[in-house]
Amino acid sequence: MKCGIIGLPNTGKSTFFNFISNSNVLSENFPFCTIEPNYGMTRVPDQRLYELEKIINPIKIIPSEIKIVDIAGIIKGSHKGDGLGNKFLSHIRETNVIIHMIRLFQDVSVSHVEGSINPIRDKEIIDMELQLKDLETIENRLKNVKTKKNKSITNTLESVLSFLRSGKNIRTYPFVKDEKKYIKDLQLLTIKPVLYVCNTDEVTNEKINTYIKELKKIVKTEGSILIILSLIKNRSSDKIDQILKKAYQLLNLQSFFTVSKKEIRSWTIPSLCTAYEASSVIHTDFKKGFIRAEIIHYNDFIKYKSEEKAKKAGKIFLAGKNSLIQDGDIIHFRFNL
Repeated sequence: MKCGIIGLPNTGKSTFFNFISNSNVLSENFPFCTIEPNYGMTRVPDQRLYELEKIINPIKIIPSEIKIVDIAGIIKGSHKGDGLGNKFLSHIRETNVIIHMIRLFQDVSVSHVEGSINPIRDKEIIDMELQLKDLETIENRLKNVKTKKNKSITNTLESVLSFLRSGKNIRTYPFVKDEKKYIKDLQLLTIKPVLYVCNTDEVTNEKINTYIKELKKIVKTEGSILIILSLIKNRSSDKIDQILKKAYQLLNLQSFFTVSKKEIRSWTIPSLCTAYEASSVIHTDFKKGFIRAEIIHYNDFIKYKSEEKAKKAGKIFLAGKNSLIQDGDIIHFRFNL
């Protein structure tokens, strides 16, 4: 799963990327410092791993990870290719969730492509560029499906197109029944879940507070999330952990654990994942020879502090292929090779 960092140039995207991925990519005071996307991996914070460690005392712990992509700054006209925009927008298509960096720090030594600090305007610029690219994508598809046979597809595309033209992101479109299937393969940009990160310098004044209040209102209407932090003065690990956890949730992901004296490991699966599907995350052979899964819910393991005691208490459950996994389940798979 990929999480893409976007925003105008000089908003702190590469600084943020370096911090969460322990990378050292170039971060300079000029637009398009990032040309090709930078890729890194970051661990998903999960305190449950360390609670399990206290009980099991393994040799190592392996958390779940998310791939992070630092994408070059978007400017006005990016949808037409300005500033290498078409190339940058194509990189967003490859991501599953977006972290949209918004600048609110006022450091005059760092230039602003629009000449002034205005986070509401900046958000609208990015939104518009993504919307215009989606408009282009849907219009091209409509040229190919305007037949009586494809009336349902055409109606959905035209309705989504009208919604976009009103200046709204597709993620807020009121889809009904199975309408989403008609646009699934288009990899539209504004349908992706987004987490807004407002990068401040922790200087508080009436204007800054007003901007933050406005941003919160706008983001709330989208059903999205806004996190305020300062990458310049206070690189708060608590804030970074919060961002990573929220991104994980926006991806509709959950974790299960495998435990032994050798290692405790967290595995990433989608929500509403079956035991059969979860088994293949460890190894495809598990899925091929799946017999059953033996599951202890996380809270039960913490309570009884061992597999043996949990078993005596009747807290080990046998799960077949179609049994759904709960977030935090501790699983041992039985399979034939």
